[in-house]
Amino acid sequence: MSTDRTDALRQAALDYHALPKPGKLEIRATKPLANGRDLSRAYSPGVAEACLEIKANPDAARDYTTRGNLVGVVSNGTAVLGLGNIGGLASKPVMEGKAVLFKKFANIDCFDIELSENDPVKLAEIVCALEPTFGAINLEDIKAPDCFIVEEICRERMNIPVFHDDQHGTAIVVGAAATNAMRVAGKRFEDIKIVSTGGGAAGIACLNMLVKLGVRRENIWLCDINGLVYEGRTEDMNPQKAAFAQASDLRSLGDVIDGADMFLGLSGPGVLTPEMVGRMARDPIIFALANPNPEIQPEDARSVAPGAIIATGRSDYPNQVNNVLCFPFIFRGALDVGATEINDQMKIACIEGIAALARATTSAEAAAAYQGEQMSFGATYLIPKPFDPRLMGVVASAVAKAAMESGVALRPIADLGAYKRKLDGSVFKSAMIMRPVFEAAGTASRRIVFAEGEDERVLRAANAMLEETTDKPILIGRPEVIDARAERAGLPIRPGRDFEIVNPENDPRYRDYWQTYHTRMQRRGVTPDLAKAIMRTNTTAIGSVMVLREDADSMICGTFGQYLWHLNYIQQVLGTDTLHPVGALSLMILEDGPLFVADTQVHPTPTPAQIAETVIGAARHVRRFGIAPKIALCSHSQFGNLDCDTGIRMRDALAILDAQALDFEYEGEMHADAALDAGLRERIYPNSRMSGVANVLVFANTDAASGVRNILKMKAGGLEVGPILMGMGNRAHIVTSSITARGLLNMSALAGTPVAHYG
Repeated sequence: MSTDRTDALRQAALDYHALPKPGKLEIRATKPLANGRDLSRAYSPGVAEACLEIKANPDAARDYTTRGNLVGVVSNGTAVLGLGNIGGLASKPVMEGKAVLFKKFANIDCFDIELSENDPVKLAEIVCALEPTFGAINLEDIKAPDCFIVEEICRERMNIPVFHDDQHGTAIVVGAAATNAMRVAGKRFEDIKIVSTGGGAAGIACLNMLVKLGVRRENIWLCDINGLVYEGRTEDMNPQKAAFAQASDLRSLGDVIDGADMFLGLSGPGVLTPEMVGRMARDPIIFALANPNPEIQPEDARSVAPGAIIATGRSDYPNQVNNVLCFPFIFRGALDVGATEINDQMKIACIEGIAALARATTSAEAAAAYQGEQMSFGATYLIPKPFDPRLMGVVASAVAKAAMESGVALRPIADLGAYKRKLDGSVFKSAMIMRPVFEAAGTASRRIVFAEGEDERVLRAANAMLEETTDKPILIGRPEVIDARAERAGLPIRPGRDFEIVNPENDPRYRDYWQTYHTRMQRRGVTPDLAKAIMRTNTTAIGSVMVLREDADSMICGTFGQYLWHLNYIQQVLGTDTLHPVGALSLMILEDGPLFVADTQVHPTPTPAQIAETVIGAARHVRRFGIAPKIALCSHSQFGNLDCDTGIRMRDALAILDAQALDFEYEGEMHADAALDAGLRERIYPNSRMSGVANVLVFANTDAASGVRNILKMKAGGLEVGPILMGMGNRAHIVTSSITARGLLNMSALAGTPVAHYG
């Protein structure tokens, strides 16, 4: 990687932490504090009532404070991943990041606590003193063997879960991956020989977990930087390592690798050589988990063992062993049942839940969310994807059940089925909904052409695409302008080197493009001279021709200019008997979940037939996100109480829909508040065919739809994804001039997803 690009990435990371306000966390009040009455309840004298209740019954703290949903992420910074012993203060960004993951993945609140204390006993005493504050403690980045001492003391003295994620989180995910690897390989834990490198906290925990899963301790050969851990060795030893000492004259990794069924690496790059792999058992299981560079590159391992089953810690290879598959959800389950500890039964339940989820590949939610991606259980799919929306419900409920069955749950859940359904309903929040789209887009490398390639937002989006996705940006614009603006923006990308460019002023394909456009438009009044002029000046038309000629897979335009102007050229070039603009669907990501709004752009005053087509198209697209569509046809009239224009058109559209055998919920005509308030709708119209809250609002004109979209964006803090142009087969999307670079990246992920029958 070039120095300029490295510097740019470093600065981008620093800016992310510094702007618009320092850090990644803040505290927000959950109760109103607007007047004297609120103040008297929040503080004196009302707060005394809550204090007295807790004094009388300590478990009431869960009812009157945040303690029941609050985790402390505690570290002294002595073993920060990839950075080593950097101390508590320097580790704070990592701990804040861990707290953010808790919140985003499992809606668990966190305080990060960094301590300047290297004595493990004193460190444990400090952590124990924090028990009144937290419902659970996550120990993080404490060096071995100190971490063993700290955790043991805390677990003995504290009556809340204490979990060292570096150890047990890694061990759980390794256990899940190994469980499924055994199935794929047709082997049993009881029979295999394991060779492991590392000997640190994570490595020891993984080996202990594998023993609990059935591996015989005598079949485990542990090596560290000093070679084999053998009986009688004194150098760099501790009781945890000594538990795996072998009575052997062998001394090195190379000496003990012969015939190994499984290699488990938590050490460093290049430790395992292809020659060693060649001496392992046939079709070996190789977990090379060192980050960022594994003990052996998967392609090197497969060069000598084509049937190897491989996992790494990296996201660019199959089977990424990532602790985020575990820790948010094991804490979620533990907190929800008031567990006093996280025991072996809960860890094994977590393993079984994760492993079973990878084998259950037909979930409708996951299939829709990861549409286009192969999720078939086997050697390249041993564990779920980190953003699989099923993880919350499956893993947390399994952990909660195990806590209750093992007797450590102070607040057992009466109906685990209802609990799991509640968890499943909570996963589509905030930007979480977009992550599966990125995962699905990563299954292919599609060419996305941006019509306004000189726009700085486009340049930033293209840079992010290169960093975060496998798609290839193509920019239409003048090379010298793009180069200058990229340099001015501090971006390392450059035309011709990092991405393809189409220069309207001088491109070798110019003749082919204007002739294609002329052929397409010659019977609509376009002369050769006009076609030539358009292919020199109209970047939307150029992008459309590129997609038509299959020089690009999809196009994105609209960062400036009017939506319908862009749509005109897209329809001229790409429209067919089967592909035509149906409507524009905007996904608004709100704090309490997603809401889709249509038609925000295409048909100013749609006919009943166009409204019906929009409803059907919206249902198809909503399902891509793993959501069952509930569509409300919104108008000024409510269930026939007004014979206004919007009401009449919505009634006619409803009749068109009713004449078809549709497999989704829809209802109308109604006001937006009735759509979003099931209780209100029940009072107004008890016989409504729609259950619950609508998640799609289809309006009778674009003024209403676009107005709602803008209010949600500007006043409700909604993040828009879209507009998604329905009906064009994912060949083109038109954004709006208010879109951000991140919004363009989101659109590129949608355009980059190879989805059949996209719309």
